[in-house]
Amino acid sequence: MAYRRTPAVQQRLDDLRSRLVDAAIAQVAEHGYAGCSISAVASAAGVGTGTVYRHFANKGELFTEVFRIVCTHEVDAMADAGAQARDRDGRWVEAVTASVCTFAERALRAPTLAYALLAEPVDPQVDTERLRFREAFRDAIAIAIDAAVDAGEIPSQDSAFTAACIVGAIGESLVLPLARGTADPSVIPSITTFTLRSLGSSDAHHPRGLQSGSAAAGLRCG
Repeated sequence: MAYRRTPAVQQRLDDLRSRLVDAAIAQVAEHGYAGCSISAVASAAGVGTGTVYRHFANKGELFTEVFRIVCTHEVDAMADAGAQARDRDGRWVEAVTASVCTFAERALRAPTLAYALLAEPVDPQVDTERLRFREAFRDAIAIAIDAAVDAGEIPSQDSAFTAACIVGAIGESLVLPLARGTADPSVIPSITTFTLRSLGSSDAHHPRGLQSGSAAAGLRCG
């Protein structure tokens, strides 16, 4: 008869896997992707290196899960910020700027982790997860852009193209400051203005900036 794990055994294994992932997130938040190793994650989690390999075949597999969890958390945070802005101000343009600025402000609060997510050289399988994150961010912004167009707030446009340009430009504007450790929160108003101009919004001349409270938590790092 084939062995079947009891629910209690499976729960212990799931809890250990979660502990390993949390340790890996904390390590990359402190040291970046290049500065992380399986042995460092094992030590942080209080287990032997072999235990990590019983759950993950290699570093790439472990950090693919790390990126998936962190990126999902970030997309959710940006979507929440956009929804709150839309509910508060009644305008879809506010949802777009709140989402973009929330991403930027959270990145500035966790620069090492943000740089790893955005640009640090990683294993190919991890880079695939990074691309999924960019696509998810783009798609969320594109939905809000379409709604803003339908509401007559901005001119008709290719929402996916505009959203991709915004995501690319914001990421690029942050990469060097994050890598150098010189990220300055004062860039947020500039990011807001850039986003409004990209949308063709009349608000570009009088941007109200980031108003979402959800940005304050920073990227998930444990």
